[in-house]
Amino acid sequence: MHDDFYESYKVTKAQQTSVFVIFMRDVYLWMTFAFITTGLTAAYVASSPTLTQIFSGNITCWILALFEVCIVWYLSSRITLLSFPTASILYVLFSILNGLTLNSIFLEYTMESIETTFYITAGTFGAMTLVGYFTKNDLSTKRSFLIMTLIGLIITTIVNIFLQSTQMMWLITYAGILIFCGFTIYDTQKIKTMFLVMDDDKSETKLKAALIVSLALYLDFINLLYYLLRIFKGRRT
Repeated sequence: MHDDFYESYKVTKAQQTSVFVIFMRDVYLWMTFAFITTGLTAAYVASSPTLTQIFSGNITCWILALFEVCIVWYLSSRITLLSFPTASILYVLFSILNGLTLNSIFLEYTMESIETTFYITAGTFGAMTLVGYFTKNDLSTKRSFLIMTLIGLIITTIVNIFLQSTQMMWLITYAGILIFCGFTIYDTQKIKTMFLVMDDDKSETKLKAALIVSLALYLDFINLLYYLLRIFKGRRT
């Protein structure tokens, strides 16, 4: 993801490990902030019957999803041209919009199942990042395959909205888990191999790089959580 942006930076092999650790600290800070923003937004909407009714409609959900896709596309394609404050505002806006669309999770599942699945997702995500960091295989050629399978997943999901097939739903669920595990591995390796040139630890280039990488991993994590919830579910009665 974001190959052109990644390939515009360079570090020596001796610097790679230390740069990676410092860089990932900022990435995970951004991810934590995004998770908190999304979670608080979703919980607040779910606690209000009026807001729940507004943001749970099919048309509203599709509009919000369209805005989210537009923000991700704009950030990914324009990150080198945007100022850091502008990119930060768009990132926060995306986190809020995602919270609006995910408010139904708090209505459909118990808090216990959400918490349990969150920890399972964190463990799975952590394991996949380790695989991505330590694997010796070059995964750059797998990007096209992952994107094609993701497109297939989206199309199948839309089709199943009309078919309402339980078998297809479970196929989509397990395929989604595998696909986003693959994206987590790929994105982690891409971070490891990205080459950064920065004058200091607080350069705008480095800050924007951490933000866009955080967005990629945030999306991987949220999608893993969404699909795993279907398996480790504890629905409200």
